[in-house]
Amino acid sequence: MKSAVIVFPGSNCDRDLAVAFEAATGSKPAMVWHRDTQLPEDIDLIGVPGGFSYGDYLRSGAMAARSPIMQAVAQAADRGAFVLGICNGFQVLTESGLLPGALLRNARGHFVCRDVTLTVENAQSAFTSRYETGERISYPVAHHDGNYFADADTLDRLEGEGRVAFRYADGINGSARDIAGILNEGGNVLGLMPHPERVIEPAHGGTDGRRLFEGLVEGLLART
Repeated sequence: MKSAVIVFPGSNCDRDLAVAFEAATGSKPAMVWHRDTQLPEDIDLIGVPGGFSYGDYLRSGAMAARSPIMQAVAQAADRGAFVLGICNGFQVLTESGLLPGALLRNARGHFVCRDVTLTVENAQSAFTSRYETGERISYPVAHHDGNYFADADTLDRLEGEGRVAFRYADGINGSARDIAGILNEGGNVLGLMPHPERVIEPAHGGTDGRRLFEGLVEGLLART
């Protein structure tokens, strides 16, 4: 089972995500620099971490989305590899077209850094299979541009196709329909603003994030 974490200038959650991947898969992920053009062969799982890629200049995630490695990430996703984008990683996935919509400045213009309650909207994906639909869980957030936006038709399509994975129980940033995380059409790409990698062991103050990574491993094993 091969995993990789993409590292951009300004990434600051890459090592946290690598620790979560290693804890779940039992092996260290490859740390792939944004200027690389190839991923490890037969890659199963790719993480696009949080942070401030390129200092969030121009627009959060916009410059990182044009890094050479993102073409390889898109190709891997097309082949069915799992791709997980967290916080800035979610922004990169929308900017690169792997997920629809955009992440805008928080509604009140404030950086939000605290634990939030999420509702699991779809427990049928590999990312969410260890949860129950309607279950409430707690992840931390730390973002300034987490206000998810898409036009009404896109939002209706996401809802109708069961592609809203997580929703904020209490609106914190103005996201349309309180959306906190969405899936692609194939169900193998997830983008979310909250940080599951920061709640995988009791020392973190909670373990609700661990089940996301465990579900991913189960999904990968089910393919073999």
